[in-house]
Order: sequence, then structure tokens, then C-alpha cells
Amino acid sequence: MRDKMKKLLALTLGLTLLAACSPKEAEATPTPEATPAPTEEATPAPVFKGEHVNVSMLKGPTGLGAAKLMDEAANGETVNDYTFTVLADPTEAVAGLSREEDPIDIAALPTNLASTLYHKLDGGVQLMALNTLGVLYILENGDTVNSLADLAGKTICAYGQGANPEYVLNYLLEQNGVSADDVTIEWKSTSDEVTTLMASGEIDLCMLPVPAATSVLMQNSDVRTAVDLTEAWEESGADGALTMGCVVVRTAFAQEHPEAVNTFLEEYRESISYMSSEDNLDDAAALAETYGIVPKAAVAKRALPDANLCFITGGDMIDNIQGYYQVLFRADPASIGGSIPDGAFYYDYES
Repeated sequence: MRDKMKKLLALTLGLTLLAACSPKEAEATPTPEATPAPTEEATPAPVFKGEHVNVSMLKGPTGLGAAKLMDEAANGETVNDYTFTVLADPTEAVAGLSREEDPIDIAALPTNLASTLYHKLDGGVQLMALNTLGVLYILENGDTVNSLADLAGKTICAYGQGANPEYVLNYLLEQNGVSADDVTIEWKSTSDEVTTLMASGEIDLCMLPVPAATSVLMQNSDVRTAVDLTEAWEESGADGALTMGCVVVRTAFAQEHPEAVNTFLEEYRESISYMSSEDNLDDAAALAETYGIVPKAAVAKRALPDANLCFITGGDMIDNIQGYYQVLFRADPASIGGSIPDGAFYYDYES
């Protein structure tokens, strides 16, 4: 009996030890979250650092809008590195755009000359933007002319033969029933010559753009504005706008440096906006004098509100200029180089 009790006790103890040594039920272990594989960060687009750009502007209304940009360039505040020149004669810009060594890349030109140059250079330039609308005025020392029809039988002194002023005047005279034989036009080689003659009272009638017209009105109180040719154009019902000035770019430069060209247009647009704002009139006038676009700030201050500065690109530019070119072509095909430019003439830019 004692042996059986020992065996039973040993068996019980063995079972107890076995239970104690058995592994406990495994506790639930959370599945570790998968670590995402490292991804490459998107490489930011390179920042355009600008290019060196040779730019020519013209004295007078066509150059006025660039004065602020010229000042910013002089102070190192532009993206592009600009070298500006201010020219009195647009033919100098034509020569600069055409030369092979150190050419002008971007230039302000009369709109008819832009088309002529496009044909002459076999597509070597493109029209980027319109920068000036109508700026021509008939001035009289007296009170006999109140419309273009009143010019019949009279002599008028003017500047701009072979350019926009001549073609615009001839077209508007015809629209008002005045033939070329009915009016005597004495063409002078510079606007300064016309300005001097009119301001001194040596002549009684002239056609001038602002700011030259403004200078005459300031110098001679007997002179008045007889006809605003922009108003006469609108009354004629002609297609398109009276678009006197523009900026062009060498086609090769535009193809090689599109970012520089677009940057110029962005900076130029801001400059025109600044120069045409009434809030900036005093400073804008001072800049126009500083950079040789207008001789005197006082003249620039009076001229700026009448200068019709604009910045028109893309489809709006095409719509405005093609109607104008149609008028010039009908008047004289040679005035725009023999034909209306094709679509390749227009630089593709939307502001």
C-alpha cells in the first residue's frame, strides 16, 4: 500500500512539473507595419538665371514704355542682363538687327518697318508685342482746321516720310475726300526740325507725334491741337487699331533663347504698366529724361497720358495689326515690304 501511495504521489508530481514546464499559449504579436521604401524627391525645375540681351529702343513714344525696365537693368534688378541703346533713327535698329557680330536681339520699331524687315530678312525677325497705339496729331497756329477735310488747299509740315505717319495721313485724307494733289506736304528729315519751325511760328500747320507735339504746345501758346488722328482713324471705320509701335526679336535669338525672350516680355510688360500709370507720372517722366527718351521730364509728364502706351501680344496682337496692315497694303504694298506677313511673323507668346 505504501508503495502504491509513493507511485501515485510521484505520478502526480510529474504531471504537475510537466504542466509547469509546458509552453504557455503564445500571445498575439502585432504584425510589424511595412516600412515604405525610400522614394526619390521630385527634382525642382531649374530656375532660369537670365541671358545677356542687346535691346534697342527709340526716342519718343515707342521707347517710353521701356524707361522703367532700363532703370531696373541699370540697378541690377532684372532677371536678364540687358544692354540698352536708345536710337533716334529706326534705320539704326534695322542695321543692328541685321549684323552678324554682336547684333541687336530685341528692338522697338514702327509697325510698318517691322513687316518690311521681316520680308527683307526672309523671316529673320518676329513681332512680339505692340507697344504704342495712335500718337499723331495735326497742330495749327490759328483756327481754320477742325477736320482732315479742312486741309484741302493747305500746306502742312511733317516728319515720317516712308513710315507710318505718311501712310496714315494719306489714308485718312483719302477717307475724308482729300486727294494727294489737294494738299502740300513738306517732309522734314527730323521731328526736331518740324518742332522748331512750329514752335517759333515760322509755319502754321504741322503733323507730329507726342512728345514732339507736346513740346510745341508747351513752347507756343498760340498753337492748338486741330485733329487727333487716332480719333480720325476710329471714325474712318478701318479694321484693326492704329498701331504705331512694336517690339521685334531676331528669330534666331528667339529660337535659341526662348526663356530669355519670354522673361523680357514679362519684365517689359511691367515696365509699360508702370510708365502708363497716373500714380507714377512724376517718376515716369523723370525716368524718360534720365534715359534719353524725351529731352525734358516736363514734356514727358504732359506727353505720357497721350502716348497710348500698350502691351498687346498673342491673338489680340494679330487681330489688331492685321487690319492695320491691310490698310497700309491697299494704300501702298511697299509700305509693309510688299505683302502682309504670314503667320510665322508672329511670336507665340500669351501673357
